[in-house]
Amino acid sequence: MKIIDNFIKKESSAGILLIIVTIFALLLQNSVFSGIYTSFLHTHVEIRFGNLQIAKPLILWVNDGLMAIFFFLIGLEVKREVMEGHLSSMQQISLPAIAALGGMLVPALVFVAFNQGDSFAMNGWAIPTATDIAFALGILSLLGSRVPLSLKIFLMALAIIDDLGAIVIIALFYTSELSTVSIIIASASLVVLFIMNRMGVIRKAAYILVGIILWVSVLKSGVHATLAGVALAFMIPLNSTDREGKKFSILKEMEHGLHYWVAFMILPLFAFVNAGVDLKGISMDQMLTPVPLGIMLGLFVGKQFGVFGFSWIAIKLGWAKLPTGSNWIQLYGVAVLTGIGFTMSLFVDSLAYNDTEIYHYADKLAILLGSFISAITGYLILRISRGLAENQDKAGVVSDMIHGRKCEK
Repeated sequence: MKIIDNFIKKESSAGILLIIVTIFALLLQNSVFSGIYTSFLHTHVEIRFGNLQIAKPLILWVNDGLMAIFFFLIGLEVKREVMEGHLSSMQQISLPAIAALGGMLVPALVFVAFNQGDSFAMNGWAIPTATDIAFALGILSLLGSRVPLSLKIFLMALAIIDDLGAIVIIALFYTSELSTVSIIIASASLVVLFIMNRMGVIRKAAYILVGIILWVSVLKSGVHATLAGVALAFMIPLNSTDREGKKFSILKEMEHGLHYWVAFMILPLFAFVNAGVDLKGISMDQMLTPVPLGIMLGLFVGKQFGVFGFSWIAIKLGWAKLPTGSNWIQLYGVAVLTGIGFTMSLFVDSLAYNDTEIYHYADKLAILLGSFISAITGYLILRISRGLAENQDKAGVVSDMIHGRKCEK
Protein backbone atom coordinates (compact mmCIF):
# COMPACT_ATOMS: atom_id res chain seq x y z
CA MET A 1 0.00 0.00 0.00
CA LYS A 2 3.01 2.31 0.37
CA ILE A 3 3.27 2.69 -3.43
CA ILE A 4 -0.42 3.67 -3.61
CA ASP A 5 -0.03 6.16 -0.75
CA ASN A 6 2.97 7.78 -2.49
CA PHE A 7 1.07 7.94 -5.78
CA ILE A 8 -1.95 9.56 -4.14
CA LYS A 9 0.22 12.09 -2.29
CA LYS A 10 1.91 13.12 -5.56
CA GLU A 11 -1.40 13.41 -7.40
CA SER A 12 -2.97 15.31 -4.49
CA SER A 13 -0.17 17.88 -4.40
CA ALA A 14 -0.38 18.21 -8.18
CA GLY A 15 -4.12 18.81 -7.93
CA ILE A 16 -3.67 21.62 -5.43
CA LEU A 17 -0.96 23.16 -7.66
CA LEU A 18 -3.36 22.98 -10.64
CA ILE A 19 -5.92 25.00 -8.69
CA ILE A 20 -3.35 27.70 -7.92
CA VAL A 21 -2.07 27.87 -11.51
CA THR A 22 -5.61 28.04 -12.91
CA ILE A 23 -6.51 30.96 -10.66
CA PHE A 24 -3.26 32.70 -11.65
CA ALA A 25 -4.02 32.25 -15.38
CA LEU A 26 -7.54 33.62 -14.89
CA LEU A 27 -6.20 36.65 -13.02
CA LEU A 28 -3.63 37.38 -15.74
CA GLN A 29 -6.12 37.07 -18.60
CA ASN A 30 -8.59 39.38 -16.85
CA SER A 31 -6.13 42.07 -15.76
CA VAL A 32 -3.91 44.72 -17.35
CA PHE A 33 -1.45 41.90 -18.08
CA SER A 34 -3.80 40.11 -20.50
CA GLY A 35 -1.80 41.33 -23.51
CA ILE A 36 1.44 39.91 -22.12
CA TYR A 37 -0.30 36.61 -21.30
CA THR A 38 -1.77 36.30 -24.82
CA SER A 39 1.55 37.17 -26.45
CA PHE A 40 3.25 34.50 -24.36
CA LEU A 41 0.76 31.87 -25.54
CA HIS A 42 1.36 32.73 -29.19
CA THR A 43 5.14 33.04 -29.03
CA HIS A 44 6.45 31.44 -32.22
CA VAL A 45 8.78 28.49 -31.64
CA GLU A 46 10.45 26.70 -34.56
CA ILE A 47 12.72 23.67 -34.89
CA ARG A 48 14.35 22.92 -38.23
CA PHE A 49 16.49 19.94 -39.25
CA GLY A 50 17.24 20.09 -42.97
CA ASN A 51 13.92 20.03 -44.80
CA LEU A 52 12.10 18.92 -41.66
CA GLN A 53 10.44 21.90 -39.99
CA ILE A 54 8.18 22.09 -36.95
CA ALA A 55 6.86 25.61 -36.36
CA LYS A 56 4.09 26.22 -33.83
CA PRO A 57 2.96 28.82 -31.29
CA LEU A 58 3.96 28.01 -27.71
CA ILE A 59 0.46 26.86 -26.72
CA LEU A 60 0.56 24.12 -29.39
CA TRP A 61 4.05 23.02 -28.34
CA VAL A 62 2.55 22.45 -24.90
CA ASN A 63 -0.61 20.74 -26.20
CA ASP A 64 1.06 18.60 -28.88
CA GLY A 65 4.53 18.16 -27.41
CA LEU A 66 4.56 18.23 -23.62
CA MET A 67 1.15 16.54 -23.44
CA ALA A 68 2.61 13.64 -25.42
CA ILE A 69 4.88 13.08 -22.41
CA PHE A 70 1.80 13.19 -20.17
CA PHE A 71 0.10 10.55 -22.32
CA PHE A 72 3.33 8.54 -22.29
CA LEU A 73 3.12 8.45 -18.49
CA ILE A 74 -0.55 7.44 -18.68
CA GLY A 75 0.42 4.63 -21.05
CA LEU A 76 3.10 3.41 -18.64
CA GLU A 77 0.61 3.47 -15.73
CA VAL A 78 -2.05 1.63 -17.74
CA LYS A 79 0.40 -1.08 -18.84
CA ARG A 80 1.72 -1.60 -15.30
CA GLU A 81 -1.75 -1.70 -13.75
CA VAL A 82 -3.04 -4.15 -16.39
CA MET A 83 -0.05 -6.49 -16.09
CA GLU A 84 0.42 -6.57 -12.32
CA GLY A 85 -1.61 -3.85 -10.62
CA HIS A 86 -5.20 -2.98 -9.80
CA LEU A 87 -6.45 -3.75 -13.31
CA SER A 88 -4.80 -7.17 -13.57
CA SER A 89 -7.82 -9.32 -12.64
CA MET A 90 -11.53 -9.27 -13.46
CA GLN A 91 -12.43 -8.88 -9.79
CA GLN A 92 -10.25 -5.78 -9.47
CA ILE A 93 -11.17 -4.20 -12.79
CA SER A 94 -14.91 -4.91 -12.88
CA LEU A 95 -16.29 -2.05 -10.76
CA PRO A 96 -14.01 0.80 -11.99
CA ALA A 97 -14.37 -0.41 -15.61
CA ILE A 98 -18.17 -0.48 -15.47
CA ALA A 99 -18.22 2.86 -13.62
CA ALA A 100 -15.86 4.42 -16.19
CA LEU A 101 -18.10 3.20 -19.02
CA GLY A 102 -21.10 4.90 -17.44
CA GLY A 103 -18.97 7.97 -16.74
CA MET A 104 -18.19 8.32 -20.45
CA LEU A 105 -21.53 7.28 -21.96
CA VAL A 106 -24.00 9.34 -19.90
CA PRO A 107 -22.12 12.70 -20.09
CA ALA A 108 -21.79 12.27 -23.86
CA LEU A 109 -25.55 11.66 -24.12
CA VAL A 110 -26.24 14.75 -22.02
CA PHE A 111 -24.09 16.85 -24.36
CA VAL A 112 -25.73 15.34 -27.45
CA ALA A 113 -29.20 16.04 -26.04
CA PHE A 114 -28.40 19.76 -25.98
CA ASN A 115 -26.46 20.01 -29.24
CA GLN A 116 -27.97 17.55 -31.72
CA GLY A 117 -28.59 19.22 -35.06
CA ASP A 118 -25.50 21.46 -34.86
CA SER A 119 -22.71 19.55 -36.63
CA PHE A 120 -19.88 21.84 -35.48
CA ALA A 121 -21.05 21.91 -31.84
CA MET A 122 -21.35 18.11 -31.89
CA ASN A 123 -17.55 17.90 -32.28
CA GLY A 124 -17.40 18.54 -28.55
CA TRP A 125 -19.45 15.52 -27.45
CA ALA A 126 -16.40 13.96 -25.74
CA ILE A 127 -15.48 17.05 -23.69
CA PRO A 128 -17.46 16.08 -20.54
CA THR A 129 -16.43 12.40 -20.64
CA ALA A 130 -12.99 12.85 -19.01
CA THR A 131 -11.88 12.82 -15.35
CA ASP A 132 -8.88 14.74 -14.03
CA ILE A 133 -7.17 12.27 -11.68
CA ALA A 134 -4.80 14.85 -10.16
CA PHE A 135 -7.59 17.31 -9.35
CA ALA A 136 -9.95 14.61 -8.02
CA LEU A 137 -7.31 13.01 -5.78
CA GLY A 138 -6.33 16.50 -4.66
CA ILE A 139 -9.84 16.96 -3.28
CA LEU A 140 -9.76 13.53 -1.62
CA SER A 141 -6.48 14.44 0.08
CA LEU A 142 -8.24 17.32 1.84
CA LEU A 143 -10.58 14.79 3.47
CA GLY A 144 -7.79 12.64 4.92
CA SER A 145 -9.03 9.53 6.73
CA ARG A 146 -12.67 10.42 6.11
CA VAL A 147 -12.36 8.51 2.83
CA PRO A 148 -11.24 4.84 2.96
CA LEU A 149 -8.21 3.84 0.90
CA SER A 150 -10.36 1.44 -1.14
CA LEU A 151 -12.34 4.38 -2.56
CA LYS A 152 -9.14 6.22 -3.46
CA ILE A 153 -7.95 3.14 -5.33
CA PHE A 154 -11.36 2.90 -7.02
CA LEU A 155 -11.13 6.52 -8.17
CA MET A 156 -7.54 6.06 -9.33
CA ALA A 157 -8.40 2.94 -11.36
CA LEU A 158 -11.53 4.57 -12.80
CA ALA A 159 -9.58 7.64 -13.88
CA ILE A 160 -6.89 5.50 -15.54
CA ILE A 161 -9.54 3.59 -17.51
CA ASP A 162 -11.20 6.94 -18.26
CA ASP A 163 -7.91 8.24 -19.68
CA LEU A 164 -7.58 5.10 -21.78
CA GLY A 165 -11.07 5.74 -23.12
CA ALA A 166 -10.09 9.33 -23.94
CA ILE A 167 -7.07 8.03 -25.87
CA VAL A 168 -9.30 5.76 -27.96
CA ILE A 169 -11.75 8.63 -28.57
CA ILE A 170 -8.96 10.95 -29.71
CA ALA A 171 -7.58 8.27 -32.06
CA LEU A 172 -10.97 7.50 -33.60
CA PHE A 173 -12.74 10.86 -33.69
CA TYR A 174 -10.13 13.63 -33.62
CA THR A 175 -7.86 12.64 -36.48
CA SER A 176 -7.49 14.88 -39.53
CA GLU A 177 -6.43 13.95 -43.08
CA LEU A 178 -3.67 11.36 -43.00
CA SER A 179 -0.21 11.57 -44.60
CA THR A 180 0.73 8.17 -46.05
CA VAL A 181 4.49 8.73 -45.81
CA SER A 182 4.30 9.82 -42.17
CA ILE A 183 2.04 6.87 -41.30
CA ILE A 184 4.58 4.47 -42.87
CA ILE A 185 7.44 6.02 -40.86
CA ALA A 186 5.37 5.86 -37.67
CA SER A 187 4.49 2.21 -38.33
CA ALA A 188 8.15 1.37 -38.99
CA SER A 189 9.08 3.06 -35.71
CA LEU A 190 6.56 0.90 -33.84
CA VAL A 191 7.96 -2.23 -35.47
CA VAL A 192 11.48 -1.26 -34.39
CA LEU A 193 10.27 -0.60 -30.84
CA PHE A 194 8.50 -3.96 -30.74
CA ILE A 195 11.65 -5.76 -31.93
CA MET A 196 13.72 -3.91 -29.33
CA ASN A 197 11.27 -5.03 -26.64
CA ARG A 198 11.36 -8.68 -27.74
CA MET A 199 15.16 -8.67 -28.03
CA GLY A 200 15.49 -7.43 -24.47
CA VAL A 201 17.01 -4.03 -25.20
CA ILE A 202 17.43 -2.29 -21.84
CA ARG A 203 18.84 1.12 -22.82
CA LYS A 204 16.30 3.87 -22.16
CA ALA A 205 18.08 6.18 -24.61
CA ALA A 206 17.36 3.77 -27.47
CA TYR A 207 13.61 3.78 -26.74
CA ILE A 208 13.58 7.58 -26.35
CA LEU A 209 15.43 8.12 -29.66
CA VAL A 210 13.02 5.92 -31.65
CA GLY A 211 10.17 7.48 -29.64
CA ILE A 212 11.13 10.97 -30.85
CA ILE A 213 11.07 9.74 -34.47
CA LEU A 214 7.67 8.18 -33.74
CA TRP A 215 6.35 11.47 -32.26
CA VAL A 216 7.51 13.60 -35.21
CA SER A 217 6.05 11.18 -37.76
CA VAL A 218 2.72 10.99 -35.89
CA LEU A 219 2.69 14.80 -35.59
CA LYS A 220 3.09 15.09 -39.38
CA SER A 221 0.67 12.24 -40.14
CA GLY A 222 -2.62 13.86 -39.14
CA VAL A 223 -3.11 11.61 -36.11
CA HIS A 224 -2.84 13.60 -32.89
CA ALA A 225 0.77 13.61 -31.68
CA THR A 226 -0.10 12.70 -28.09
CA LEU A 227 -1.03 9.19 -29.23
CA ALA A 228 2.65 8.60 -30.00
CA GLY A 229 3.30 8.82 -26.27
CA VAL A 230 0.80 6.06 -25.54
CA ALA A 231 2.12 3.82 -28.34
CA LEU A 232 5.69 4.27 -27.09
CA ALA A 233 4.64 3.43 -23.51
CA PHE A 234 3.11 0.13 -24.55
CA MET A 235 6.45 -0.86 -26.12
CA ILE A 236 8.49 -0.25 -22.96
CA PRO A 237 9.32 -3.58 -21.25
CA LEU A 238 7.91 -4.05 -17.76
CA ASN A 239 10.49 -6.58 -16.55
CA SER A 240 14.08 -6.85 -17.81
CA THR A 241 17.34 -8.56 -16.86
CA ASP A 242 20.78 -6.97 -17.15
CA ARG A 243 24.02 -8.75 -18.14
CA GLU A 244 24.68 -9.75 -14.55
CA GLY A 245 21.29 -11.45 -14.29
CA LYS A 246 19.81 -8.75 -12.05
CA LYS A 247 16.10 -8.09 -12.62
CA PHE A 248 14.77 -4.55 -12.91
CA SER A 249 11.95 -2.63 -14.62
CA ILE A 250 12.63 0.04 -17.26
CA LEU A 251 8.92 0.88 -17.23
CA LYS A 252 8.78 1.53 -13.49
CA GLU A 253 12.02 3.54 -13.59
CA MET A 254 10.66 5.75 -16.38
CA GLU A 255 7.31 6.10 -14.62
CA HIS A 256 8.97 7.10 -11.36
CA GLY A 257 11.32 9.52 -13.11
CA LEU A 258 8.57 11.24 -15.10
CA HIS A 259 5.92 11.49 -12.40
CA TYR A 260 7.22 14.63 -10.72
CA TRP A 261 7.98 16.35 -14.05
CA VAL A 262 4.47 15.67 -15.32
CA ALA A 263 2.71 16.47 -12.05
CA PHE A 264 4.62 19.62 -11.17
CA MET A 265 5.65 21.06 -14.54
CA ILE A 266 3.82 19.70 -17.59
CA LEU A 267 0.26 19.65 -16.22
CA PRO A 268 0.55 23.03 -14.45
CA LEU A 269 2.01 24.55 -17.64
CA PHE A 270 -0.85 23.02 -19.65
CA ALA A 271 -3.36 24.48 -17.19
CA PHE A 272 -1.63 27.86 -17.34
CA VAL A 273 -1.80 28.15 -21.13
CA ASN A 274 -5.32 26.72 -21.49
CA ALA A 275 -7.27 27.93 -18.45
CA GLY A 276 -6.85 31.66 -19.05
CA VAL A 277 -10.48 32.39 -19.89
CA ASP A 278 -11.38 35.98 -20.78
CA LEU A 279 -14.37 36.54 -18.49
CA LYS A 280 -14.97 40.08 -19.74
CA GLY A 281 -16.52 38.90 -23.00
CA ILE A 282 -18.81 36.23 -21.54
CA SER A 283 -22.42 36.97 -20.71
CA MET A 284 -25.01 34.87 -18.90
CA ASP A 285 -26.88 34.41 -22.19
CA GLN A 286 -23.76 32.83 -23.73
CA MET A 287 -23.41 30.43 -20.79
CA LEU A 288 -27.00 29.28 -21.33
CA THR A 289 -26.40 28.29 -24.95
CA PRO A 290 -26.33 24.55 -25.85
CA VAL A 291 -22.55 23.97 -25.89
CA PRO A 292 -21.73 25.43 -22.43
CA LEU A 293 -24.85 23.86 -20.94
CA GLY A 294 -24.02 20.49 -22.47
CA ILE A 295 -20.50 20.65 -21.03
CA MET A 296 -21.48 21.86 -17.54
CA LEU A 297 -24.39 19.46 -17.09
CA GLY A 298 -22.43 16.67 -18.76
CA LEU A 299 -19.68 17.04 -16.17
CA PHE A 300 -21.79 17.72 -13.09
CA VAL A 301 -24.94 15.70 -13.81
CA GLY A 302 -23.89 13.17 -16.46
CA LYS A 303 -20.70 12.08 -14.72
CA GLN A 304 -22.22 11.44 -11.30
CA PHE A 305 -25.28 9.61 -12.64
CA GLY A 306 -23.20 7.62 -15.10
CA VAL A 307 -20.56 6.50 -12.59
CA PHE A 308 -22.90 5.94 -9.64
CA GLY A 309 -25.74 4.48 -11.69
CA PHE A 310 -23.57 1.93 -13.50
CA SER A 311 -21.78 1.10 -10.22
CA TRP A 312 -25.10 0.55 -8.42
CA ILE A 313 -26.35 -1.76 -11.16
CA ALA A 314 -23.08 -3.73 -11.21
CA ILE A 315 -23.08 -4.21 -7.43
CA LYS A 316 -26.78 -5.11 -7.22
CA LEU A 317 -26.39 -7.68 -10.01
CA GLY A 318 -23.40 -9.21 -8.24
CA TRP A 319 -20.89 -8.29 -10.94
CA ALA A 320 -18.84 -6.25 -8.48
CA LYS A 321 -18.63 -5.38 -4.79
CA LEU A 322 -18.83 -2.10 -2.90
CA PRO A 323 -15.25 -0.93 -2.10
CA THR A 324 -14.12 -2.27 1.30
CA GLY A 325 -14.99 -0.04 4.27
CA SER A 326 -17.12 2.36 2.20
CA ASN A 327 -20.83 3.03 2.01
CA TRP A 328 -23.23 4.13 -0.73
CA ILE A 329 -23.06 7.82 0.21
CA GLN A 330 -19.26 7.80 -0.03
CA LEU A 331 -19.40 6.02 -3.39
CA TYR A 332 -21.85 8.69 -4.60
CA GLY A 333 -19.53 11.43 -3.37
CA VAL A 334 -16.63 9.95 -5.35
CA ALA A 335 -18.94 9.67 -8.39
CA VAL A 336 -19.61 13.40 -8.11
CA LEU A 337 -15.86 14.09 -7.97
CA THR A 338 -15.41 12.34 -11.33
CA GLY A 339 -17.16 15.38 -12.82
CA ILE A 340 -13.85 17.23 -12.40
CA GLY A 341 -12.82 17.13 -16.04
CA PHE A 342 -10.40 20.06 -16.15
CA THR A 343 -7.12 19.19 -17.93
CA MET A 344 -8.44 16.32 -20.05
CA SER A 345 -11.67 18.19 -20.85
CA LEU A 346 -9.70 21.32 -21.82
CA PHE A 347 -7.46 19.15 -23.98
CA VAL A 348 -10.38 17.51 -25.81
CA ASP A 349 -12.01 20.95 -26.17
CA SER A 350 -8.89 22.24 -27.97
CA LEU A 351 -9.15 19.31 -30.40
CA ALA A 352 -12.91 19.56 -30.89
CA TYR A 353 -12.99 23.26 -31.72
CA ASN A 354 -9.41 23.69 -32.98
CA ASP A 355 -8.65 26.36 -30.35
CA THR A 356 -11.06 28.74 -32.11
CA GLU A 357 -12.90 31.36 -30.09
CA ILE A 358 -16.24 30.76 -31.78
CA TYR A 359 -17.88 30.34 -28.38
CA HIS A 360 -15.98 33.31 -26.88
CA TYR A 361 -14.39 31.15 -24.13
CA ALA A 362 -17.85 30.09 -22.88
CA ASP A 363 -16.94 26.45 -23.61
CA LYS A 364 -13.77 26.64 -21.51
CA LEU A 365 -15.53 28.51 -18.70
CA ALA A 366 -18.18 25.77 -18.73
CA ILE A 367 -15.42 23.20 -18.12
CA LEU A 368 -14.05 25.22 -15.20
CA LEU A 369 -17.51 25.76 -13.67
CA GLY A 370 -18.62 22.15 -14.14
CA SER A 371 -15.37 20.93 -12.59
CA PHE A 372 -15.56 23.46 -9.73
CA ILE A 373 -19.17 22.61 -8.84
CA SER A 374 -18.36 18.88 -8.96
CA ALA A 375 -15.34 19.42 -6.70
CA ILE A 376 -17.23 21.45 -4.07
CA THR A 377 -20.30 19.18 -4.09
CA GLY A 378 -18.27 15.96 -3.96
CA TYR A 379 -16.14 17.33 -1.14
CA LEU A 380 -19.19 18.30 0.96
CA ILE A 381 -20.91 14.95 0.39
CA LEU A 382 -17.80 13.01 1.45
CA ARG A 383 -17.23 15.26 4.45
CA ILE A 384 -20.82 14.84 5.64
CA SER A 385 -20.90 11.11 4.88
CA ARG A 386 -18.31 10.35 7.57
CA GLY A 387 -20.44 12.10 10.17
CA LEU A 388 -23.55 10.23 9.05
CA ALA A 389 -21.70 6.90 9.22
CA GLU A 390 -20.45 7.68 12.75
CA ASN A 391 -23.98 8.61 13.86
CA GLN A 392 -25.30 5.35 12.42
CA ASP A 393 -22.61 3.42 14.29
CA LYS A 394 -23.49 5.21 17.56
CA ALA A 395 -27.19 4.54 16.97
CA GLY A 396 -26.37 0.87 16.41
CA VAL A 397 -24.39 0.69 19.67
CA VAL A 398 -27.21 2.35 21.63
CA SER A 399 -29.74 0.00 20.05
CA ASP A 400 -27.65 -3.02 21.01
CA MET A 401 -27.34 -1.74 24.59
CA ILE A 402 -31.11 -1.20 24.88
CA HIS A 403 -31.79 -4.58 23.33
CA GLY A 404 -29.36 -6.18 25.80
CA ARG A 405 -31.08 -4.59 28.80
CA LYS A 406 -34.46 -5.83 27.61
CA CYS A 407 -33.10 -9.33 27.33
CA GLU A 408 -31.72 -9.15 30.88
CA LYS A 409 -35.16 -8.15 32.20
